[in-house]
Amino acid sequence: MTDRALTPIDVSDLALYTEDRWRAPFAQLRASMPVSWRNDSPYGGYWSVVTHGLVTEVELHPEIFSSSWANGNITIADPAPESNLQNFIAQDPPLHTAQRKVITPAFGPSQIVKLDTQVRDRTRALLDALPKGETFDWVEQVSIPLTIGMLCILFDMPWEQRHDIKRWSDWASNVGPDTRTDEYRAAFMAQMMEMLERFDGFMEARRALPPSDDLLSRMVHSDAMGNMTPIERLSNIALLIVGGNDTTRNSMSALVEAFDQFPDELEKLRATPSLSANAAQEIIRWQSPVTHMRRTAVVDTELGGQKIAKGDKVVMWYISANRDEAVFTDADRFDVSRDNARRHIAFGHGIHRCVGARLAEIQVGTLIEEIIERRIRIAPQAAPTRLASPFLHGFTAMPVQIIQD
Repeated sequence: MTDRALTPIDVSDLALYTEDRWRAPFAQLRASMPVSWRNDSPYGGYWSVVTHGLVTEVELHPEIFSSSWANGNITIADPAPESNLQNFIAQDPPLHTAQRKVITPAFGPSQIVKLDTQVRDRTRALLDALPKGETFDWVEQVSIPLTIGMLCILFDMPWEQRHDIKRWSDWASNVGPDTRTDEYRAAFMAQMMEMLERFDGFMEARRALPPSDDLLSRMVHSDAMGNMTPIERLSNIALLIVGGNDTTRNSMSALVEAFDQFPDELEKLRATPSLSANAAQEIIRWQSPVTHMRRTAVVDTELGGQKIAKGDKVVMWYISANRDEAVFTDADRFDVSRDNARRHIAFGHGIHRCVGARLAEIQVGTLIEEIIERRIRIAPQAAPTRLASPFLHGFTAMPVQIIQD
């Protein structure tokens, strides 16, 4: 252990994120310890990988760095057996490959074209209904409804049940020291079983119909996912809900902060609205809504000059890789015209890159376009409250007012 690069910084510390002071610690690690070991944390010992190039290297070698639930799953926290979710991103090839092939066509070009119109219509209607001259919570009234609304469309779920999706998503994505008690785990499984019961009903209805391009229909009519165990069904539903909700909604919320800190970028978009698609990439990079993903070494290996032992926990800090100055000039700046914004790895890289990335980009880009078209500014009225999580980088509340320019 003594020959490892030992970091004095525990970048899993929740206070770094709730107090928004994570930038300097990661910059320090990128400069002096791009791969470092932290022996003491609420989650045990772990390696931190913090540069763009080295995170990419880990992502491209699943045969060395495993995602499998059987080896520890995909977050820094080691799950208890009953809450060890066995979804398709917590698998290695060949099972991961087979299950991903079932899901991917639901987010293919033909489906995206259909969803694009619905995204536009819902975004316009929501923005037009917002209060003018009154303070309201952007997270609650914009980011959450837009993302939950898309999930209701994908699952053909009644809009009246949207609050259940948010609740299940919040439970499924929670990573922190408070999740390690028996009481929490029992409550977690009660929430997940409620979710499974609801979705089992939806899936059985799809099973009785001919196969279609519908996401749940693809799952129930496939060889790879049609006969999943209850824990596998639960795990994959939880993944789809979290992936379609938390990441997109936190990028949408970050827009408010970015435009407030960099008002010239809003003016740049107004002058050149065609930059909106690139601005969507940039806000996803700048926010990095997934703070980290975890892998487990399945063989002894070396990374960044450090010897990593079989069984070691390896944490890829996307939030740091997306601020790597070796790739992104003036990386802390939100720049809607950044020429390489698409090089961000907020959606992962390689075989585990998010299958719904294109849909998320469209949702965020459409929100930007509609804000620009209306010539409105979203003015913060108080500091936002931030999510206490080392896994998702986001907001729980953001009081704002709409200003018409």
